[in-house]
Amino acid sequence: MRFPGRRKHKHYFPIHERDPHLRHGASEPPERAVQIVGIDQTLVDIDARVSDDLLARYDLPKGGSTLVTGDAAARLYDELLGAGLITNEFAGGTVGNTLHNYSLLADAPATLLGVMSEVIRAGTSAYRYLSNTSSRVNLDHLQPVDGPIGRCFALITPDGERTFAICPGKMNELRPGSIPEQVFDGAACLLLSAYLMRAAEGDPMPQAALRAIELAKAHGVPVVLTLGTRFVIAERPEFWRTFIAEHVDVLAMNEEEAEALTGASDPLVACDRALELADLVLCTAGPIGLYLTGYTDEAVKRETRYPLLPGAIAEFNRYEFSRPIRRRECDRPTKVYAHIAPYHGGPERITSTNGAGDAALAALLHDMSANLHHRARVPNSAKHTRPFLTYSSMSQVCRYANRVSYEVLTRASPRLTRGLPEREDGLDDEKYWAL
Repeated sequence: MRFPGRRKHKHYFPIHERDPHLRHGASEPPERAVQIVGIDQTLVDIDARVSDDLLARYDLPKGGSTLVTGDAAARLYDELLGAGLITNEFAGGTVGNTLHNYSLLADAPATLLGVMSEVIRAGTSAYRYLSNTSSRVNLDHLQPVDGPIGRCFALITPDGERTFAICPGKMNELRPGSIPEQVFDGAACLLLSAYLMRAAEGDPMPQAALRAIELAKAHGVPVVLTLGTRFVIAERPEFWRTFIAEHVDVLAMNEEEAEALTGASDPLVACDRALELADLVLCTAGPIGLYLTGYTDEAVKRETRYPLLPGAIAEFNRYEFSRPIRRRECDRPTKVYAHIAPYHGGPERITSTNGAGDAALAALLHDMSANLHHRARVPNSAKHTRPFLTYSSMSQVCRYANRVSYEVLTRASPRLTRGLPEREDGLDDEKYWAL
């Protein structure tokens, strides 16, 4: 596990040697890497620059996410390829993107659960998926299927709007019996996407997702849900509010999905309302930046040293130096809000926004797994006097998530190809990581 930047003080994470005060003469327990587990619809993203006329011809609502048949997908792909409109083809899926990015940031394993074509040929979607996924992501538990995985066409019109056409193939045929219980032992979290519950009638994927949630709860593993697109949530907002309240600990969304879920157009207000459903909420809001909201105990809240910010909730970032705790584990729960503007004002040229939210979530999950790793190594540390969800303060997690998201915005792929460059903020490590 590693954070970006150089460490000058050994007592800051990561810890390679036990503190002499904590040694008891016994041999050190073997190092065990902390992993995260995710379930995804295995698919390949195909990016193309198209006209509004093409969307109309294929009956694709602009800005929406539409399921298309295999024949329609084949015709669409042939037309895009023949006209030279395809700009990129990458392994996709919101959970797959997040696990890949996490494995690069943390230099630690992740386990992906889903399906994979039993027969794989060069150039097929399954081949592209495997070749674009980090070797640190464990694919050993993928369920073999007789047929193709999914394809997701991201069709970008001249005004920058993205329209999705999804051909599911066999991606929703993951069975509950293919969810291995052993992968949840010591895991930092279970990551799910709202897309998993949108499968066609008869597909086993929703039952597989519920089985994974059941196993995660049995092992005390936090459940993380990312919402997908606003259309998925707008179809059944009440269902999603109930689902999140019953099953989810950490919620990730963008401002449009937040409005569909809560009815609030202001991201801060939407996050505040979402805290009635989940314990920790990450919301990316485009040029506004991103918000991280959660709970901490009144006794351990920490006041910020940064300027207090105006908003729908006055001076909402007052306690952003606090670390989040599940609401039910607080004696006196207090809501905490943190915000950060885009890194360096955002890139001068945004190549693609696809995957930026997944990248921010990967940073949050890295910090959560770092907390679990440190607690296992140094259980008596003052960092673990309470059952905190993250290693760093909410303010610091925002900075990290913001920086990772920036990296994705500057490239065409939704997946990182390397870790982050060294910090450019000029802060020394003690000030940077002690927050």
